[in-house]
Amino acid sequence: MEHVVKAATKRCPFVSKTDATTLRRMMGTGLVRAGSHCPVIGGALPTGDKVPFRGHRGFKSQSKHMAKEPSLEEIHLKAGVTDRSSGMCRHAQAVKEASGKPNEVASIKQETLPSAARNASGISPMGATKFDYETFYQEELRKKKRDKSYRYFNNINRLAQEYPLAHLAEPNTRVQVWCSNDYLNMGGHKKVSDAMHRCIDTYGGGAGGTRNIAGHNQHAIRLEQTLADLHQKPAALVFGSCYVANDATLSTLGKKLPNCVFLSDEMNHASMINGIRNSRCEKMIFKHNDLVDLEAKLASIPLNRPKVIAFESIYSMSGNVAPISEICDLAKKYGAITFLDEVHAVGMYGPRGGGVAEETPGLLDKIDIITGTLAKSYGAVGGYIAGSSPFVDMIRSLAPGFIFTTSLPPHVMVGAQTAIEHLKTSNVEREQQRSAVRRVKQSLSEIGIPVLSNDTHIVPAMVGDAQLAKLASDALLQNHHIYVQSINFPTVSAGTERLRITPTPAHNTEKYVQSLTGAMDQVWRRYNISRLDGWANRGIDVGRFCKFPVLPFTASGI
Repeated sequence: MEHVVKAATKRCPFVSKTDATTLRRMMGTGLVRAGSHCPVIGGALPTGDKVPFRGHRGFKSQSKHMAKEPSLEEIHLKAGVTDRSSGMCRHAQAVKEASGKPNEVASIKQETLPSAARNASGISPMGATKFDYETFYQEELRKKKRDKSYRYFNNINRLAQEYPLAHLAEPNTRVQVWCSNDYLNMGGHKKVSDAMHRCIDTYGGGAGGTRNIAGHNQHAIRLEQTLADLHQKPAALVFGSCYVANDATLSTLGKKLPNCVFLSDEMNHASMINGIRNSRCEKMIFKHNDLVDLEAKLASIPLNRPKVIAFESIYSMSGNVAPISEICDLAKKYGAITFLDEVHAVGMYGPRGGGVAEETPGLLDKIDIITGTLAKSYGAVGGYIAGSSPFVDMIRSLAPGFIFTTSLPPHVMVGAQTAIEHLKTSNVEREQQRSAVRRVKQSLSEIGIPVLSNDTHIVPAMVGDAQLAKLASDALLQNHHIYVQSINFPTVSAGTERLRITPTPAHNTEKYVQSLTGAMDQVWRRYNISRLDGWANRGIDVGRFCKFPVLPFTASGI
């Protein structure tokens, strides 16, 4: 119908003065009835099965009719219609009645047109002003602050020669850092820093380009070979971060596997959630570490349909460990592949630091895809995947998150590789860290601080309120020179806000452990924060010690 209106607009002074929205509202039988009485449109309307909007476009019929029409002046002269006598044209009268209030044409058009069309045509509501971007930004921030999910950033400058100390904005200040992800203090290890300095002196500070254009070098090749060996896989691929590695890999995998469905643990990291979302595949969320729920969902999917089970080995906010072997067995039974995130495990678990999966002989062979990070236990930056050679090459060739980003600088890759190789043979760092973790958990439990029970290095001190968690964190920093970041929604569920403590080898001294527990006891008293009994009464498993052995205190950490 629109092509009829468009053609008539050039001939009829009444149609030309009617807004497009009103005409669209009348399309169909209403406009046909009204148009049939119009000396201009009536001649442009075919009849019967030649009507152009009844199942086909009918441009040829329209052109034929329009070609035989007499001139506009002749039609109007014969009908007695002039530009000033709109009442003589029944179609114009029908349009006027349908439009309601002619003065509101602009606002009707603004409301009904898609936003892209409004922008393209430059149409705005009557009296409209330009969009206020800055006010919009401010309101979004106000929302975050109202629901206590706004993120505050502290100026923390860790000192390589004084771990676990850092200074604030003032270089002469010193605070203890108790929440770093440099779990084993490898970021300041002399062997690592020496290797990085030598590399910078020879190759400079930058990467030079993407891996495909001037950014591929011997450092990347060696690092990927080292990572493949760490996880006993044929190949590995390094990314700028593990967030990017997870996002790019899952989204690419989902887009390429035909009719793929993801099964994702409900506590998975945002990088995995976004990767699955970006794939636009069907997803099923299974209950945290719940094998019964996972199997029920797997059983509901046809055996021949591609399936990916995505989960983590250690969940960073709770310290829970996944039943990796059992999940792999379910994957084999139902024809799925496994995607295991070992970000919070590599370096610290396994005889060579290969993660939780390395602790069980033969388990690495059951896992299809492993992802990890260079930014935590290895003290550098970057992420990676490891798997079969065809799989890794497919991601290398198809994932935009890998292809179109600058490579890691050579000195970063050298530092990461040095840390990995060191931790393949050294257990000193792991043993000292575990001893510090055990001491902290035991000391906090003895004074009633509720720590979620787990058998890992994560020490979640439960608070249960976003505002209280922020107050506790601020008080520790300002009054006790101890930095522990509060963790609020959406990182954790509302009502489970916490302080996430991560002891390192350097914390394994009597001075540091006593200063932390004493300060937290004072802060809990000051703000009347719920202790062990309060959380236990809610059915939360708190206060159970992990199985890590306790080593003698060191004089100043390692």
